Amino acid sequence: MSKKENKTQPTKVNPKTYISSIDHPKRKQDGLELLEFFNRVTGLKPVMWGPSIIGYGRYHYKYKSGREGDFLMTGFSPRKSALTLYIMPGYKDMSDELSRLGKYRLGRSCLYINKLSDVDMNVVEEMILKDLEYMREHYETWDE
Repeated sequence: MSKKENKTQPTKVNPKTYISSIDHPKRKQDGLELLEFFNRVTGLKPVMWGPSIIGYGRYHYKYKSGREGDFLMTGFSPRKSALTLYIMPGYKDMSDELSRLGKYRLGRSCLYINKLSDVDMNVVEEMILKDLEYMREHYETWDE
């Protein structure tokens, strides 16, 4: 792998098998619910990226620095500390959605949720669909 490629790459691991191996019962339950939810909302096939991210779709990025690669358009990870949702354009244009979402923490492209019951899943669906629309308008994308 060249130093310009993304270190997190798709794997052959089955996402449902990965989630089923999670020890924390609530995190496992929420992970399985998110798997079904993302499958329905995106209409895309889930793919494991690295050891713990379940991604949907793929886009190609290229930075001014020369670094380029492919990454998931949206996805989630049922991490030990929190459920992590990936909205790749970030959340700067989602203030309305965030005001209606519920209890969460933000990272740059990550939304951290303790449990699914803390958030309004209708708002999560809006955010995912807005993410996919943005990604398809601004990047070379493809469904897997």
